Amino acid sequence: MKHILGSGAGADLPESPDDWRIPFALAVYAVAFRFQPSRKMPRPTVTLSNETITRDRIEQLLADDALLVFDACDLEGSDLSRLNLQACVFQHCALAEASFYAANLARTRWQRCRGGHADFESSDLVDARFEGCDLNNASWRRTKLASATFRGCKLTGARFEEVGQLGLSFEDCLLVGADLRRMSFRKARLNGLDFSEADLAGCDFRDAVFEGGSLRDAHIKDARFEQADLREADLGGLKLSNAKLFAGATISPRQAAELVRAMGLNVG
Repeated sequence: MKHILGSGAGADLPESPDDWRIPFALAVYAVAFRFQPSRKMPRPTVTLSNETITRDRIEQLLADDALLVFDACDLEGSDLSRLNLQACVFQHCALAEASFYAANLARTRWQRCRGGHADFESSDLVDARFEGCDLNNASWRRTKLASATFRGCKLTGARFEEVGQLGLSFEDCLLVGADLRRMSFRKARLNGLDFSEADLAGCDFRDAVFEGGSLRDAHIKDARFEQADLREADLGGLKLSNAKLFAGATISPRQAAELVRAMGLNVG
């Protein structure tokens, strides 16, 4: 190192390029360390069991960014609208008449919950999973249900108006009397779905395969069934005026005979 006389500018600077190597390397390391992205800590999980839950209690826990697990909790009639409950778990909970209006429920899990007349209107349920739940007469109007799954659920009288449904699937579900107008089931495998008396006006069942299930007495005005495989479905109550909707669909000889009898015709 060489000291330079004068005002002091440049004093104590390295004299040769070799002298720069160590301080330069340390400076680069310091900068890299400073701007290294911080690792996000996992959310703490809080399990609530056998409690009657209030909105205030949930908001307090959400303020701590907790991932909530509700086990056998009573949420009946609760106002949980607009809350961020993303990725939370509900199991064996009572949800009758609870309001989840416009709530963030993406990636939530619902197991064997009872929620008659629950309100999910305008909520975000993308990638949610419902298993073995009783959600009769629940409202799903304008709900985001992309990639959501309902398995073994009772959805009698449920209302699914104007839902976002890309990737939505039902399996072994009761949809008796449900409002499913203009929903698309095109190319889907429909396993054990009971659409009896459901409103299926304008629904798209083209190329769908029915594995069991029922369309008995369903309202099917303007629905489309071209190339659908209906051989395992219950088609009881099909009216002659609706027969044209099934043009191009596949039915079994047994179903054909039943339809002929329903039309008052005798086969010789």
